[in-house]
Amino acid sequence: MTSPLVKCSPFIKWAGGKRQLLVELDRRLPPSWNMYYEPFVGGGALLVNLDNHHRISRAVISDLNSELVNLYRVVQKNPGALIAALSDETFRNDEASYKIKKEHFNALIGDPEHEIERAALLIYLNKHGFNGLWRVNSRGKFNVPFGSHKKLSLPTGASILKFTALLRKVTILNADFEAAVKPARRGDFIYFDPPYQPLSKTASFTDYNSRGFRFEDQKRLARVFKKLSKKGIHLMLSNSKVPAIEKLYEEFFIETVEAKRFINCNGERRSGIQEIIVTNYRYE
Repeated sequence: MTSPLVKCSPFIKWAGGKRQLLVELDRRLPPSWNMYYEPFVGGGALLVNLDNHHRISRAVISDLNSELVNLYRVVQKNPGALIAALSDETFRNDEASYKIKKEHFNALIGDPEHEIERAALLIYLNKHGFNGLWRVNSRGKFNVPFGSHKKLSLPTGASILKFTALLRKVTILNADFEAAVKPARRGDFIYFDPPYQPLSKTASFTDYNSRGFRFEDQKRLARVFKKLSKKGIHLMLSNSKVPAIEKLYEEFFIETVEAKRFINCNGERRSGIQEIIVTNYRYE
């Protein structure tokens, strides 16, 4: 049992996460919906926000990152074992310990016999790696360097159990976005938060899985968006403010918002930039 006073909160930091954009997203939500879908779930900031406001009754989340999906499934089905695994005293806030855990994690990636250990390692690496990034090399191995954080930072048992309560209402998929939303019907609501189209050729960060997310994928997403809209499904999408992306959604409602990005290693350059929120409905 968790205290009703404990609010659910994301327990990992994910590149492109929407905590800084929640106010803008919240303002543009449809008034009501049936099933909620989030096929690029990442850290789940909007999912958590909706649940904290009692707006989630049933949901489907998905991601192509199989280690992230494994983490959510462990939180959903075996939170006690995960909490116990996170109490391991070898989780320390120093570079040597981080490198050892990173090597161990890479040796276990995808191993179904070590689901809980993989989940605990992912949380540790995410909280202590550079800016909470997920990045893999050509062999699919996690290669984010140590992040030099001030102190050890791991989620509490209470926060994990609160997330478990949320995930009892959720179906978790490890699928392509198009397959994940295929069952959606009229009156459902889908939030698309794909890897953002780079603002420039040197600003690319689309490697949310080892295959990346190309502009061809952006165009396919736009085609799916249009098909779903014709079915009477409420749709919202966020992306970078790039003319090529705006062109893909020109028949819908596009609004520009200010948002902060936190990937840049130079803190002074983590400033507000313009992003877009696309909906297929007018909001009040």
